[in-house]
Amino acid sequence: MFVLEFKLKGNQTQYQAINEAIRTAQFVRNKCLRYWMDNYGVGQKDLYHYNTQLRTEYPFVKALNSHACQTSVERAWSAIVRFYENCQNQKSGKKGFPKFKKNVRSVTYKTSGWKLSEDRKRIKFTDKKGIGCLKMKGGWDLHRIQLEQVKRVHLVRRADGYYVQFVVKEDLSNLVPTQLEPAKHSVGLDVGLKYFYVDSDGNQVQIPQYYRKAEKQLNRLNRRKSRKFRKGQSQSNNYLKARNRYARKHLRVSRQRKEFCKETALRVIQSTDVVAYEDLNVAGLVRNGKLAKSINDAAWSTFRQWLEYFGKKYGKITVAIPPHYTSQTCSKCGRVVKKTLSQRTHECKCGIVICRDHNAAKVILRRGLTTVGHTGSLESDSIDAWGDSPSTLADSNRYLSKQGESSVEPSSVNQESPSL
Repeated sequence: MFVLEFKLKGNQTQYQAINEAIRTAQFVRNKCLRYWMDNYGVGQKDLYHYNTQLRTEYPFVKALNSHACQTSVERAWSAIVRFYENCQNQKSGKKGFPKFKKNVRSVTYKTSGWKLSEDRKRIKFTDKKGIGCLKMKGGWDLHRIQLEQVKRVHLVRRADGYYVQFVVKEDLSNLVPTQLEPAKHSVGLDVGLKYFYVDSDGNQVQIPQYYRKAEKQLNRLNRRKSRKFRKGQSQSNNYLKARNRYARKHLRVSRQRKEFCKETALRVIQSTDVVAYEDLNVAGLVRNGKLAKSINDAAWSTFRQWLEYFGKKYGKITVAIPPHYTSQTCSKCGRVVKKTLSQRTHECKCGIVICRDHNAAKVILRRGLTTVGHTGSLESDSIDAWGDSPSTLADSNRYLSKQGESSVEPSSVNQESPSL
């Protein structure tokens, strides 16, 4: 699966109709969740039947396409299933009990309720919400795909406008990697908070810190928004404008961060044949309140996802290795040298004196090269089996989708890495 995104152009009446469709999808999801809470033991089929009852009872629900209502039911059920799985697996901490949504920003259609124009530059929504025909702006050529390949159509509201996303099914077994000249070079990457990464050759890439640089302006916009907020009353247009300016600034920061990760990952993949990096548990690391802001601003997960995607696209090897003792192990003799986070230099009895991150990158590369060719990691059994395709980005309204094939092909030995 991959996603093609276009920005939509219409009038205010159409935008209000999109908002109404999104609110209806939110209403169906919350009603299904309440039905599950009030009726012990209901399953997915029961929620589908309840959705049919809602369409009979509420005219505004019936006006939304039936498939769009079904996807709202599926969203509610996925939250319920995730909660059950966390309880069965005895996950530590909060189990993720499903919550009611109050600020949903998207509605999903399946194979009905929409229609493309002949030139594939406009899309028309045919349900009774009154969205009508909208112009699409973007660089993708929809003539290259068959309409049968489109499995989902997302309508997304963002701070800077409305977007449509086409989720397209593609047979990955027929995907031929783009051939590049062999670089005859392997590299290990150690990501951190002082540098974005340090590779095994000693090259350092600085963290752009887009959020840190924009934080002063973000705080000022947030104060302006707060001054216009009226508790217990309907909000004024000035408050809505201030909130939109604040949201657009956040959106700009997130896009800058994503583009930086994409460009950096592309350069790494095009200049090497084998890339080894740490299999970090970023979701666990951000629980540290003192480092959470810096870790999120560094965007390690996004960088890793683009590394894996470009590795698949260009037929390069990407290996995720366990991060245990990569900073403590000597890259020359293998001895474990204990260090605190404040110690930035690695000194060993063997005589090596080197930057801590440079040493870790060398250790990562060595472990990555010893792992290549084996079914699993030499360091930990938690690493998944080898796969022909890396994990990618499409589940969160991004360019790619995760997949879990477990096979070994001569043309690619990318290691299937755990979910981020």
